[in-house]
Amino acid sequence: MIEEIDKGRIKEITGKYAVDALIKSGMKLGLGTGSTAILAVKYIGALLKEGKLQNILAVPTSFQTTIVCEELDIPLFSLNSREIGGKLDLTIDGADEVDQKNRLIKGGGGALLLEKIIAYASASYAVLVDESKLVENLGLKFPVPVEAVPEARITVTAALEKLGAEVTLREALKKAGPVITDKGNLLLDALFKKPPASGTPIDPTALEAEINRIPGVVENGFFTGPSACVNPYDRVQRPVIFIGYKNGRIERRD
Repeated sequence: MIEEIDKGRIKEITGKYAVDALIKSGMKLGLGTGSTAILAVKYIGALLKEGKLQNILAVPTSFQTTIVCEELDIPLFSLNSREIGGKLDLTIDGADEVDQKNRLIKGGGGALLLEKIIAYASASYAVLVDESKLVENLGLKFPVPVEAVPEARITVTAALEKLGAEVTLREALKKAGPVITDKGNLLLDALFKKPPASGTPIDPTALEAEINRIPGVVENGFFTGPSACVNPYDRVQRPVIFIGYKNGRIERRD
């Protein structure tokens, strides 16, 4: 009988596997947010300290990632920095759900705006998940985060409900009141609890564009790739997914 390993160890193994497979010295890297991505960031920091990686230019996707990078002496830049020039070689991040077409829901950690900007400014995009994040249809179990300006809370909620979502204002855990994003906005969590009456699943690619057309929406947590955005490389690839399993196996799904 194969011994199963705990989820934290799965995340660590998956992150190290992806870093070793993809990251080389001299790269301009986008570094993601959340428990899985942060483990990969810490491994990158260790490789830099050991001299096994050199000349890495990192762009963080959140305050959380910025603080970890500062603690590890990972050189930090912004997309606007002259050294970066708005283009990255690779972004490495986690996800809340992944479907069979490698489309994603992200934003459970509240950093979806910068995560998307940085992901879509990258020539390549790698996503690290454990097997529990794999789904057939996005948005039915994990809500789609929608970042909205505070003044549009009610109107955006109504528009999302018209699209078939159950909408909840995300509340803070150790602070009274709602979660405030790094950019000073609110998060509305939109759950599409069941497919439309037609019986066909929701279309994440169409919904990504449709939600972003609602006045007051800054960005949403669907990451569907080519049909939704054109990046500075004039091409957007769906990500390569690294999936960690309880038996210790890592699957790379391109």
